[in-house]
Amino acid sequence: MPSVYIKTYGCQMNERDSEAVAAQLVAKGYSLAASEHVADVVLLNTCSVRDNAEQTALGKMAAVIGDAKKNRPGQVFGFLGCMAQSRGKELIDRLPDVDLVLGTQKFHRAAEYLDDLLAGKRDQVVDVEEESGSEGTIREHLLNGNAKARSVTAFVSIMQGCNQHCTFCIVPYTRGEERSRTIPDIVAECRELVTQGVKEITLLGQIVTSYGRRGRDASSPNCSRDGGGALHALRRGVAATPFVQLIEAVHELEGLERIRFTSPHPKGYGQDLVEAYGRLPKLVESAHLPVQSGSDRVLKLMHRGYTRARYLEIIRQLRAARPGIGITTDIIVGFPGETEADFTETLSLCREVEFDNAYLFKYSPRKDTPAAAMPDQLPEALIEERHARVLGLVNEIGKRKYDALVGRKVEILVEGPSRKNPARLTGRTRCNKIVVFEGSERHRGELLDVKITRTGSFTLYGDPAIVNL
Repeated sequence: MPSVYIKTYGCQMNERDSEAVAAQLVAKGYSLAASEHVADVVLLNTCSVRDNAEQTALGKMAAVIGDAKKNRPGQVFGFLGCMAQSRGKELIDRLPDVDLVLGTQKFHRAAEYLDDLLAGKRDQVVDVEEESGSEGTIREHLLNGNAKARSVTAFVSIMQGCNQHCTFCIVPYTRGEERSRTIPDIVAECRELVTQGVKEITLLGQIVTSYGRRGRDASSPNCSRDGGGALHALRRGVAATPFVQLIEAVHELEGLERIRFTSPHPKGYGQDLVEAYGRLPKLVESAHLPVQSGSDRVLKLMHRGYTRARYLEIIRQLRAARPGIGITTDIIVGFPGETEADFTETLSLCREVEFDNAYLFKYSPRKDTPAAAMPDQLPEALIEERHARVLGLVNEIGKRKYDALVGRKVEILVEGPSRKNPARLTGRTRCNKIVVFEGSERHRGELLDVKITRTGSFTLYGDPAIVNL
């Protein structure tokens, strides 16, 4: 059978989609190639959030095609994901040697279309149409390929799409409207992962805290579950959202050690979710809470739906519910019309919250989004300058917070060899900080207490003496 190489750009949702496509292809008899240079099929799973991501994928595909014409005639090329969804046939018009363009609701069709292309039954395929029920089609995982590479963490997609329509974001157009899977379906997938040795599950959604909010009737299959989570919440005077009910249901799985989720929206942090951090021990003390800007004026232009004061109140509540919680965020620099005063508000918010880390994005106009047509688009040089300033502040705060952990013991879940140094092992704290230490393969999947001896750039290093080798 043919071999396939999949390269992924963008977010954790894209990583999960690529894993599921790969698992489906392996189940059909395909093998996974180590690089595009030895593969029969090359698939690029694309991102459209920023123009740079699209240009990188287009440049990569052009280079792969050019090399294949010289060295590997007959190779099949495909675009998957968000850029495929937004550009469709335009990608084949631009790169005529591309054989497959597969949208975000069609990942489960990859094997079918590749079989046809390789058999000569089709010349090219472009499929970016909506498909009812597509949110429930991505269940496959690549786990336990061999004893030395078994996964102890896994992503589980709980929904597709986004209804938020932030003015800067193309995702609602590439991922469609919100569509949630049922709680029993998600729990069944999580249970199967636990039986395969997974100890930590990350629940994924474009806005994960919006899970089940479309058609939230109590009889809705999206909201149904076994157990008394909703009644438990109601007795406390808090109406449990479907997302909290889902967390409670996954929390009941025996053998699961940790639950994470990403990415949420500040509007989704109601009292029930904040309280969940205090009462569900498997829900780790880590929250990635995108703020985007510290300026109320810019937040309104972005259509974010909250104020600076409300965001800070959520942070206060989370830290009260779970002291020591790790807080990370997303920040966009250079949004149209952002003044120096607006930017200063973002800097001051970073100082006030003291994020453990932040993912910084230079504003990039996206086709057909409201922000792309806004006046006062900022020059690239100014965006670069502001990006450097906020990056310096985030790094300064992060270093201080990481250095404060030196000499302390932390619990880590050992995931496997470090990417940068396979001779060492790596794991994550409950607060989602990476720890590198010397250990043996037998520690994979274990919860260990490790003493922190030094720090690197957003990395902790542990004392191997604690591990009892």
